[in-house]
Amino acid sequence: MVHLLRAPAQFSAQSLVFFSDSRRSGVASFTKKSNSLRPISASMSVSPVRSDATSASAALRPPVLVNSCTGKMGKSVIEAAVSAGLDLVPVSFGCQADAGKVVHVAGKDIQVHGTSGREDFLKSVLDEHPDLIVVDYTVPDAVNDNAELYCKVGVPFVMGTTGGDRQKLMKTVQDSNVYAVISPQMGKQVVAFLAAMEIMAEQFPGALSGYSMQVLESHQSSKLDTSGTAKAFISCFQKLGVSFDMDEVQLIRDPKQQLEMVGVPEEHLGGHAFHMYHITSPDQTVSFEFQHNVCGRSIYAEGTVDAVLFLAKKIQAKDGKRIYNMIDVLREGNLR
Repeated sequence: MVHLLRAPAQFSAQSLVFFSDSRRSGVASFTKKSNSLRPISASMSVSPVRSDATSASAALRPPVLVNSCTGKMGKSVIEAAVSAGLDLVPVSFGCQADAGKVVHVAGKDIQVHGTSGREDFLKSVLDEHPDLIVVDYTVPDAVNDNAELYCKVGVPFVMGTTGGDRQKLMKTVQDSNVYAVISPQMGKQVVAFLAAMEIMAEQFPGALSGYSMQVLESHQSSKLDTSGTAKAFISCFQKLGVSFDMDEVQLIRDPKQQLEMVGVPEEHLGGHAFHMYHITSPDQTVSFEFQHNVCGRSIYAEGTVDAVLFLAKKIQAKDGKRIYNMIDVLREGNLR
């Protein structure tokens, strides 16, 4: 039996969670212990501190349209955008069944437009708001169609939705003249952790050759796909030489397992991201463990607002590069 990382400070009343060699329902099982090693943990439940509204990163306040305003992530972004002083455009796209509905978020009444006539409608919004930036938090199946719409109309966008055909997504944007931030992970602190892993993979390829890995990721039951963040971390480990296939990721979506096996606080079952990567040497004598836990959605919403401000700055500067990710946003600095 080997130890997992120390639980976040806010969970101090709970016992720590450990991997076990036993199996339960096809996934790695966990047992609880009171004693543990104390390696560095990337666990977090973040409410980023905002700097003064006159900071350089907040100098541009572009109009923002959030798709979709009916989802929990979209609502969180709307709240963060309004709090940051962005000009929220009070319309949003949704399914045809929601067309005509009015959603009240952050003191704003937002009109939902259905799938019919989307292109003409978006053009009319862009005509009214020439500096418009769209934020996309919809569903994986809509990623490519939505990106094609934004590029055809010529509106810059931040793509926070995971899934879809990512190669096709990148090609769609590359073939257009549209500015975009595309990232499977919008949480700035998690992105910084991932960037460190990418540097390690680049500088020390094969360092973990022969090692095996278990990956467990737990998200709210409404998340349909494997986490894009998990895929990015796994890619780093593969470059380091770890033997692992993407279809081996253990997806935990059952609330009972999340409570009892993973240790997710009950109040965050509806919105969390717990990722655990357990790496073992061929002879089982050496192991490494990496973990990042997020409760709630504020870390992603705040990162998305930073991405919008970053994109507005690049558009104003007529930057030659047009496709960015959250590592670009981090490197720019001036984060709130």
